[in-house]
Amino acid sequence: MWTVIDSPLGELRVVEHDDVLTAVEFSPWRDDDAPTGRPHGARDDEHPVLRETAAQLSAYFAGERTAFDLPLDPGGSAFQRQVWAELATIGFGETASYGEIAGRLGRTNAASRAVGLANGRNPIPVIIPCHRVIGADGSLTGYAGGLARKQLLLELEQHALF
Repeated sequence: MWTVIDSPLGELRVVEHDDVLTAVEFSPWRDDDAPTGRPHGARDDEHPVLRETAAQLSAYFAGERTAFDLPLDPGGSAFQRQVWAELATIGFGETASYGEIAGRLGRTNAASRAVGLANGRNPIPVIIPCHRVIGADGSLTGYAGGLARKQLLLELEQHALF
């Protein structure tokens, strides 16, 4: 099942399967399952997981929530899941570099590229905060939703802290 919510990032399609959140997709989204392999099913604006996700995202965008408490299943490989789990430890309003994430996973800086690839394949952006990962020099680097969205998310979090 899925629903669509309005956000400062534009419309977001929120997808659940078997009562766990499997995706948050930026508009414009693709309607086929081929890129992700995740089923979308029918639209259901009243599904409890989707309603709770929409409520928590709305509170986040309003500066009233700094963390999410939702059932998640991003799928992915074992390494991707390790990276995504580590992303969830980056605090609200904080950032980390790809190399720092690699180090936290017990890998050398050479794994930064693999971390970046896993980061870019995160199917549940915002909630799994891949936007908090930046370049070693502090620069904004790639973001599946586009750098403008990444910058907006980081600014939203910085603004909410002050």
